[in-house]
Amino acid sequence: MREEFSVCGTNCSFSLQFLQNLGKVDRTADDIFDEHLQNFMRQQNAANRLQKEFNNYIRCVRAVQAASKTLMDSLNEIYESQWTGHDLLYVQAQNLDMLWQDFTHKLADQVLVPLNTYQSQFPEMRKKIDKRGRKLVDYDSQRHNFQSLQCNPRKRDELKVSRGKELLEEAKRTYEQLNSELHDELPALYDSRVLFLVTNLQTLFAAEQVFHTESAKVYSELEAIVDKLANESQRGSYTLKKSTEPQSPKSPNANSALIINTQPAQNNISPDVEYENGTNFSLGATTDNLPPGVLYRVKATYKYRREDVDELSFDVGDIIRVVEYDDPEEQEQGWLMGIKEDTNEKGMFPANFTKPL
Repeated sequence: MREEFSVCGTNCSFSLQFLQNLGKVDRTADDIFDEHLQNFMRQQNAANRLQKEFNNYIRCVRAVQAASKTLMDSLNEIYESQWTGHDLLYVQAQNLDMLWQDFTHKLADQVLVPLNTYQSQFPEMRKKIDKRGRKLVDYDSQRHNFQSLQCNPRKRDELKVSRGKELLEEAKRTYEQLNSELHDELPALYDSRVLFLVTNLQTLFAAEQVFHTESAKVYSELEAIVDKLANESQRGSYTLKKSTEPQSPKSPNANSALIINTQPAQNNISPDVEYENGTNFSLGATTDNLPPGVLYRVKATYKYRREDVDELSFDVGDIIRVVEYDDPEEQEQGWLMGIKEDTNEKGMFPANFTKPL
């Protein structure tokens, strides 16, 4: 068996290595061990790179986590308390923060810690490999010395020969023990790379999948909050009202028109609605023989589907009794409060989708 060895730092080892390089002293090498050593070096380099890149990745994730929290805190501060979904926005921001915390904890505890444990095997194994190299040099040195003692029969000293043989056998035992252990440990370590990588990546990708799926749900809720705010803003819910005389109602907001199949043309909007002391009246409406609290009646000329819980849905031909708003402050331009005669449902509805009776 031929076994190659690493250079020892002592003068004796350096001299022996120098003579071996010149071809004046035979050296021992082990082709099988060489293959194990090459595999070890590749595996160690891969583990070091993976550890470096994942440490960088988790640092970036934590930076994004901090930025996300700062952003959501800012949004909660600037989102005014009277706006729709204010409390829900806060709840969803907290949910998002908890998702980030759970995600980073999983990356650190279930991915990074096992990776560090896996990578920590290599420095210890490297020390053992280097020790084997030194013991191999000692063994070759003792073998060379013992051969020298036997090569000169005239100056043969049996005591030196006996002592040389003992030192040779001791060096051989030490080397062969380390060599045998490494022949078992290096292949086992190399074979473990596949199972480690599979387990580690499965944990990583599962954590990623859960985080992105759940955070997508949160962002969907946040989007719905903002969409509702946009709809209410288009209806003028958050517009400052001027202290002027009431004006004739205008057409309902554009978003309401998107809900119905057909939209009344602008030139067909009923112009005969006026306001007196904040109460809706129609110039062409009959006010005789109406139930108490009913201002007048209208008939639906277009189909309308409500966009909010306080609105009224109706079909073409439905009769609606117009009543006063419970709170005059809630009254919006172009909208009436009414009760459907057939179902007694109550809610706001766009005036220009109806005509007075």
